[in-house]
Amino acid sequence: MEQVSGTFSIDLRRLAVLRELHRRGTLARTAEALHLTPSAVSQQIAALAREAGVPLTERDGRGVRLTGQARVLLAHADLIAAQLERTRADLASYGEGGRGSVTVGAFSSGILGLLPGALRALGERLPRVRVDVVESEPPDLFTALDAGQVDVAVAVDFHAAPPHTDTRYTRTDLLTDVLDIAVPAGHPLAARARDDRGGIALRELAHDPWIVGAAHSCCGAITRAVCAAAGFTPDIRHAVNDWGALSALVEAGQGVALIPRLVQPLYAHRRIALLGTAGGPPPSRNVFVAVRAGSEADPVLNAVRDQLRLTAATSVTLGGSVGGSV
Repeated sequence: MEQVSGTFSIDLRRLAVLRELHRRGTLARTAEALHLTPSAVSQQIAALAREAGVPLTERDGRGVRLTGQARVLLAHADLIAAQLERTRADLASYGEGGRGSVTVGAFSSGILGLLPGALRALGERLPRVRVDVVESEPPDLFTALDAGQVDVAVAVDFHAAPPHTDTRYTRTDLLTDVLDIAVPAGHPLAARARDDRGGIALRELAHDPWIVGAAHSCCGAITRAVCAAAGFTPDIRHAVNDWGALSALVEAGQGVALIPRLVQPLYAHRRIALLGTAGGPPPSRNVFVAVRAGSEADPVLNAVRDQLRLTAATSVTLGGSVGGSV
């Protein structure tokens, strides 16, 4: 392949495809995330390789893997994307950020327990700014963030989320959301929620049927990991991702579950008992907000991040006591 010329230039859209291939690992998954065909992804990567003058992929069995040159290019791609975001933020700052539109992507319980209060406050703070909300979780949420389809991502740390060291994003931790055990009101252990003996060990529920979200979802993944750490694999009878449906099934005696405190007040009418866990730190998940690196200076995006942080810090859902029936 030709050496890089003195008039070196590359198509930023093709660079974005390479970044997505690095994230997803295969042409098929990259194509699915970008709504392209695998052939189109391959053509974009080949065209980028011609522009760069270096090979970017090599055969790996029936798939492909990135070359060392591709990883060098990716390191610069993150810096290029961040600088473009800084440019956009500087232009937005010139107009004082008093108007515009922002799309916030968030996981379901973040939308339920965090966004309503933040959106009300933002409506008073920035009345000329339109804020749209879409429900999404990693990795799709961060694919949308990279593509500019989402401006602010509210997510939970789990295996599908980017690591703290990912330089493509500027992130701020919002809160630690504790998960409590939910059992039917008539469950033999429900009395623990009404006495002074504290929480229960998760392993005491090893023989109960469980209600758990899909494995790819943040809470589904966390519940499976927490049970594994407690020394058992949960007997999953019902797979649901909606918290209202989950709490209704618990109330109906169909199983036990973990429910985050962020959404517990919404289901206070359910006849279920909530118990803390004993024998160590309670199960929890870290909730954070992220924007594209370089865009944090945008006054509107900064206001949205700041309001999310303030709402999380003052959220009454995190201050409620555990150990009672709801």
